[in-house]
Amino acid sequence: MKNQSWPELRYENLKDTITNVQLYTQIVGKVRLQKMPWINHAWHVTLYVSPIGLTTGSIPFEDGIFEMEFDFTNHLLLITTSNGGSEKVELYARTVASFYKEVFEKLALLNIEIKIYGKPNEIDPAIRFEDDETHCVYDKDQINLFWKALVKIDSVFTKFRADFSGKCSPVHLFWGSFDLAVTRFSGREAPEYTGTVPNLPLEVMQEAYSHEVSSAGFWAGSDAFPQPAFYSYCYPTPAAFGDQSVKPAEAFYSREMGEFFLPYEAVRSSSNPEETLMQFLQSTYEAAAETGNWNRKALEFNFKRKYRL
Repeated sequence: MKNQSWPELRYENLKDTITNVQLYTQIVGKVRLQKMPWINHAWHVTLYVSPIGLTTGSIPFEDGIFEMEFDFTNHLLLITTSNGGSEKVELYARTVASFYKEVFEKLALLNIEIKIYGKPNEIDPAIRFEDDETHCVYDKDQINLFWKALVKIDSVFTKFRADFSGKCSPVHLFWGSFDLAVTRFSGREAPEYTGTVPNLPLEVMQEAYSHEVSSAGFWAGSDAFPQPAFYSYCYPTPAAFGDQSVKPAEAFYSREMGEFFLPYEAVRSSSNPEETLMQFLQSTYEAAAETGNWNRKALEFNFKRKYRL
């Protein structure tokens, strides 16, 4: 019965809604970006899985703090403030331009004055939000299924994160690439990043990859890779990384992408999805740590196991 609690996801059903919702989240994420102090590796811009959808968490503003939360059950964007104010924006098959306009109208009603960079990042072509009358698909059932999958995945990622005493990111969703991710750090500086990402300053990527990482995440897929999947990569990438044996059997390494992948369906349809996903997370991390000569003894630690709580 366990696999029935992990919803079935099909890229062909999801893709148009995900494309549109990603743009909605970029608008909200850029609000957080403008109001938050910079936190290393852009951790201040991300969203988090919540009991109803995706949230910014608390954001400071002149009158206190506010929060913006996508509700993927009642299909609303909820904006609440610490001084008792609240507004909502309905989520339906509406254009990005329409959503953008109403979001800033509602923020103004709450005395939250803000301007954001008006184009999406990590997307090409990047249509200005206020001009985007193209993207407008919103399938309520599909986005609800996707969020339910994130709820299951977030719990496993959080458990995986707990066994590491070195520097580790929160479990968070990056709206640029629209992936839920968790990243471990070796503690050593990395070679300067020289790659390119569409519509994103090189300096941002260089700061993000300023130190050695092993990162894992979940992604809805693309036309070139038309299935939701888990991924794992490391930076820098040792020559032997892709030759390592990882679990489960359905996992594979893409030489073109430089990452390990595991189809979401392989996890969902397994007898124990949580354990199957944990095998992938742990074995791909070990591949990165072993080939990268990480000090695993110093970095891996389980408080409960050591102190028998």
